[in-house]
Amino acid sequence: MGWRKPEDITLKVGEILKPKGIDFIHEAAKQVDPDASRVLTANREIPYDYLVISTGPYLSFDEIPGLGTEKGYTDCTFTLDHAVKTNLSWKKILAEPGPIVLGSAQGVSCFGPSYELAFEMDAELRKRKMRHKTPILYLTSEPYLGHMGVGGLGKSKRFFEDEFAERDIKPIVNQAIEEVTPGEIRLKDGTKLPFKLAMIAPPFRGVPAVAPLGNPRGFIPVDKNYRHVKYPNIFAVGVTMAIAPPEPTPVPTGVPKTGFMTVTMAKTAAATITSEIKNEPLPTPEELSVICLMDMGNTAAYMKAIPVLPPRQESVLKGGIHYKWLKAAFERYFLWKMKYGLSNLP
Repeated sequence: MGWRKPEDITLKVGEILKPKGIDFIHEAAKQVDPDASRVLTANREIPYDYLVISTGPYLSFDEIPGLGTEKGYTDCTFTLDHAVKTNLSWKKILAEPGPIVLGSAQGVSCFGPSYELAFEMDAELRKRKMRHKTPILYLTSEPYLGHMGVGGLGKSKRFFEDEFAERDIKPIVNQAIEEVTPGEIRLKDGTKLPFKLAMIAPPFRGVPAVAPLGNPRGFIPVDKNYRHVKYPNIFAVGVTMAIAPPEPTPVPTGVPKTGFMTVTMAKTAAATITSEIKNEPLPTPEELSVICLMDMGNTAAYMKAIPVLPPRQESVLKGGIHYKWLKAAFERYFLWKMKYGLSNLP
């Protein structure tokens, strides 16, 4: 959207970790040898007593012909480079308005950003008095709006349907993409969707270096303390960890693993490693819950689910301008916290 520059939201990892006595090796892992307890890069072998895998997803653009920023015709915002490139596509829309299609392909397990982008684009176009020139279509593999890979959240279905109706954002749900050609998305049911800008979240898989440790999609099965089910000195936290969907969906969807959830996993993994080293009883894991602040352009929403998968003890979804202020404040707090290596703070 151009509301932030890369330097506003990036940190120098090596500088943050060095004062903590942590060596930072900026290289790509090529392979994990679990039997020899070592990680291989292009330049070295790194032995380990414990390995914590926190790679995030592999963005599997190749699963759908024509999808992606390099070999295809769609944009994406899941990496900084993708976001910078997408900003150029956004500027073209502002210069020459046309139809926008955004959303999530089959196999996605992170739906929140696509909803945020739909609301943000709508708000920015209205601010520029251009909304009537730019149709917005929301395409998703979810069986209904607000499903988000977790079977919905309270009144999320009605909430998103109402918000989309008020903003004239047309939803197309429960769909899989067959292929993307220049200016057109073709769905498996034969529908063709023209676009001038298409921003589609790609299917997620496990990162190739660690995928052999995982299930057929490359996500790593773990026990309640996030230890690999076969190799207990390997831990997996975040998107790389396998979570079974709460329900089958006609089009495949995955369970989101948010930053909030990942912090919970990481703390449990760290406490478990500490207990094993000290030969103490393992900690009781905290149940995975989620708290999210969803940007909606000119407002925002607060979302809370305890636990993340139904049935739940508590679920909350409500909107308001004060949640947008809270999200902006949290962004500043989080960047400050990480810049000074204070990750133990709330």
